[in-house]
Amino acid sequence: MEIQTNFSLKNYNTFGIEAKAKQFVAVHSIAELKTVLEENKSQKKFILGGGSNMLLTQDIDALVIHVDLKGKKIIKDDDNFVWVESQAGENWHEFVLWTIDQNFGGLENMSLIPGNVGTTPVQNIGAYGTEIKDTFVSCEAMAIENQKTKTFSKDECHFGYRESVFKNEAKDQYIITSVVFKLTKRNHKINISYGDIAAQLSNKNIQIPTLKDVSNAVIAIRTSKLPDPKELGNSGSFFKNPILLKSDFEKIHQQFPEMKYYDISPTEVKVPAGWLIEQAGFKGKRFGDAGIHKNQALVLVNYGNATGQEILDVSKTIQETIFKTFGIHIEAEVNVI
Repeated sequence: MEIQTNFSLKNYNTFGIEAKAKQFVAVHSIAELKTVLEENKSQKKFILGGGSNMLLTQDIDALVIHVDLKGKKIIKDDDNFVWVESQAGENWHEFVLWTIDQNFGGLENMSLIPGNVGTTPVQNIGAYGTEIKDTFVSCEAMAIENQKTKTFSKDECHFGYRESVFKNEAKDQYIITSVVFKLTKRNHKINISYGDIAAQLSNKNIQIPTLKDVSNAVIAIRTSKLPDPKELGNSGSFFKNPILLKSDFEKIHQQFPEMKYYDISPTEVKVPAGWLIEQAGFKGKRFGDAGIHKNQALVLVNYGNATGQEILDVSKTIQETIFKTFGIHIEAEVNVI
């Protein structure tokens, strides 16, 4: 466990942005994490997981701690369910595929989401009708200040749409070290409510889909729409889908009757941010080495040597245009550093 100085983070963020860490250390065990925190109490710290949900706009003047804890295990099960614990440094997609191989259900709709397991509760990640909170039981976290461990229950995480306690009240206070999920062993709740998945299965003539079938459909959809970060720097969806009060939305909808939307409660609707961005003419546009992906307007990309600031400037232009055009504010899902 060696602390390195002036360390390049280009390979540690999925945008592929060149930025330097003042100091950098990778930890591979709870003991190492505790030691680093104890021995560097006065140091400013930055916690790094899979680097998939951040945009680096500057060098990081801090000790960057890369959480690389590995391992997964079944901690208990009964006839219908299994409780699986994964360490924070496990790759999310590989973990999802492992659960499917065991015939454990609940995570298949979130196949191919970039990043590591430890950061999934922070964002309450989700895709195609499912979110982490649907299967989340608890997570272990270490307090940065005093290295004490705490178990956060589902209720204590205060999950919302791409929200959690770790983005709000507990921000920058804890490092998640492991997560426990409760998954089905049988009577799986197959969720194909999103049209893209149903269409993909129909094309394959699959009428009674398995967990693997759903996962494969999601992978095919995401692959067709989303670039591989190893080939084209990106962070997946850059923006959240805005949630509007129905009363506000109805006024906007009168002006734009073709606007797509989904009812999410008796009083709220969700509008696809990708549709708004595409209608505003940004899909496939390029501004130097920063741009918007040609197949998915929600995805901002680095074509090679874009800086984080250049990508941020593009995102702000999109936000301003959407607000001027539709009167809707779209928020960044990605953490801007």
